[in-house]
Amino acid sequence: MAKMMGPRFKKCRSLGLNVVGHPKAMSRAEKEKGASNSRDSRKLSEYGLQLLEKQRLRAYYGVLEKQFVRYVNKAFRKSTNPGPILLVSLETRLDNMVYRMGFANSLRQARQLVNHGHFLVNGNKVDRPSYAVQVEDVITLKEKSQSIKMIAENLATIVTPLPYLEVQPEQFKGILTRQPLREELPIEISEQLIVEFYSR
Repeated sequence: MAKMMGPRFKKCRSLGLNVVGHPKAMSRAEKEKGASNSRDSRKLSEYGLQLLEKQRLRAYYGVLEKQFVRYVNKAFRKSTNPGPILLVSLETRLDNMVYRMGFANSLRQARQLVNHGHFLVNGNKVDRPSYAVQVEDVITLKEKSQSIKMIAENLATIVTPLPYLEVQPEQFKGILTRQPLREELPIEISEQLIVEFYSR
């Protein structure tokens, strides 16, 4: 299955943004330098800024270009304001939900766990990372997988789940309780730039 690979920290520096959520992805100096190189409007055209923002969003959720375009097209068909719809569609992918719920410490790790069939959605095995999780869907770690030490350690580090998630670590279970609001998404993205990019 095709997936985004390559050095994660190097990508963060090139995009000027910590898109992998790892505390060591960028030092303070690197972040400031990357942001300066990536965001300086004197160096980037309007098209360049739009392209950069699109690449950042793709990197946040680890999707390839062809798959990303499908999400964009779907968002444009659904609404005259496709930006928030695009973000929610990406946020509620199964691999991202597994990551946000704390079963994995990175999106890559979450995707691998999903691919290996460790999770059930509403009692049914789902091994497709792009599976669209719906409100009230229950994501559960398979009983045979609950002995995996790495997952238990990840769950033990949860502080406060995102407001649209309910996580029950002792039951190895998480629920998407409602659709996330735009301002609740833990990403630094200007989706309007992406909408403008695909509206050209």
